[in-house]
Formats: sequence, C-alpha cells, structure tokens
Amino acid sequence: MSVSAPGSPPPPQPFSQPGPAPYPVPQQGHPYPGGPVHTAPPVPQGELRSPKGLATALTWLLGAATAVHLFSAGVGTYEQSWMQGFAGYTHFDDLELGLSPALTILAGLLQVLTVLPTVVVFIIWFHRVRSNGGIFRPDAFTLGRGWSIGAWFIPVGHLFLPYQIARQTWRASTQRGPDGSERTASAALLTSWWMVWVLAAIVGRVFSRLYMGAETVDELLAVGKLGIVADLATTIAGVLAILFVRRLTEMQNTMATEGPYARA
Repeated sequence: MSVSAPGSPPPPQPFSQPGPAPYPVPQQGHPYPGGPVHTAPPVPQGELRSPKGLATALTWLLGAATAVHLFSAGVGTYEQSWMQGFAGYTHFDDLELGLSPALTILAGLLQVLTVLPTVVVFIIWFHRVRSNGGIFRPDAFTLGRGWSIGAWFIPVGHLFLPYQIARQTWRASTQRGPDGSERTASAALLTSWWMVWVLAAIVGRVFSRLYMGAETVDELLAVGKLGIVADLATTIAGVLAILFVRRLTEMQNTMATEGPYARA
C-alpha cells in the first residue's frame, strides 16, 4: 500500500478514466513509516493515455511479421538447396524458372504487407509510452517526447537513440519501493531485444546490397546465407519485441493503477 501525506490527492485512477494522474506523492523530506527519509518524485502533470489497445494490435502485427520472416528464412533455405542443382550455370538469369523464385517473390510481398503497418503502429505505441513516462517521471529523460518518433529516422542515430529513450521510459515506468526508495527493474529483456534487432538490421542491409549486385550462382549462394541469418535474427527480435511491448505496457498500467510506490 502506498503512503501519502496528509492533504495529498486521492488515489490514482486507471487508464480507462483519462485525466491528470493524481498520484499520492509524499511531501519533500516527509518520513515514511519504518523507513528512511527519501526525496519524493516530481508530482505527475499531464494526461495519461493507455497504451494497452496499441500494445494488443502491435502484438498481433509483430506476431504476423515474425511468422513471415520465419517463412522467408525457410524459403531462403529451400532456394539454397534449389540452386545447388545448377552448378553448371554461370548466371542466375540462365536458370529455369521454378517454385523457388515464386516463393521468394511471395516472401518479399508478405514482408512489405506486414512490416510497414507494424513499424507505424510500433512508433505510435513507442511515442505513447514515452509520453506516459514523462508524466510518471519527467526528470528521467534527457530527450523530448518528439525524439521518440524522430530518432527512428536519423541515420546511424536510429541504432542507439531509440534504445536510450526506451531505457529511460523503462526506468520512468518502474515503481519506487514502498518507502519511496529507488528501485531498478532489470532491463535485460529490453537490451536483448535491441541488440538482436540492431544485428538483424545491419545484416539485412548488407544482404540487400550484396544481393542486388550478385549475378552468378556461387555469389547468390553466398549472399543467400546472409539473408537466412537476417531473417532468423529478425524472427528472434520479433519475439523479444512482443515480450518487451507487453512488459512495458504492464509496467505502465501498474503505475497508473497503483501509483509510483509499490505495495509492501
């Protein structure tokens, strides 16, 4: 149960009732029963907006995109096996059309149909949780809310700036101890997702460039292995992203429902 000072605002309301977040915040230096004196977090200002609906939609989209990349990895493996039978051919254009090229085109089409909407919804959800984090703990951030969108479109910066924002949002969405002390929630899930995602993005970019320049069967076989690695890494990143989205959404729901102090 959270402890509030005399005259503090009423208990917090869940996301289903939008409006200012009236958390019970102890006064500066007010002693907590049975614990040391701690500095109270800044009083939340602003309107919380639930990320739960976006998280549900995002879970389904990430699941679909993950399944498509797993399918693409299977197609790449099949294509490797198929091209092994054309060792005597020099150029890919000389190969007889068969099932493999059709499957490759299908996999690419499915990726476009699933990845684009997933990216859009993810960025919207990411901005939502960043905005809520700024209400929970405005002192936890070094970048403004707009960076939760813009950071994804900055060359090179998109490889680390969104992670910085996510890490700070994770911290801002973590409840303090019952006595007001700082608590650290393990960010291993967030870090694992980001590392795998960056690896998949880099390998995928290298694969795309090499694939466009490959002409011989041997070159395509070598490049194809990179494509399989990129698809498998993206599949793993997709699973970790689902877990990350659900966990952070749950953390913010707890903050909005119970307030910034964990129950004893």
